[in-house]
Amino acid sequence: MEGYCLKCRTKREMKNANQVTLKNGRPATQGACPVCGTKITVIGKGK
Repeated sequence: MEGYCLKCRTKREMKNANQVTLKNGRPATQGACPVCGTKITVIGKGK
């Protein structure tokens, strides 16, 4: 799944992406940027 890396300021394909539930109950996908390693979170149901 693709997400926006805030450190690189570009969209990147996440590595180690997994589904999580945020504290407010909303579904999200979290992973890491393959270039810099920053955590990427995309809110909403993943594919």
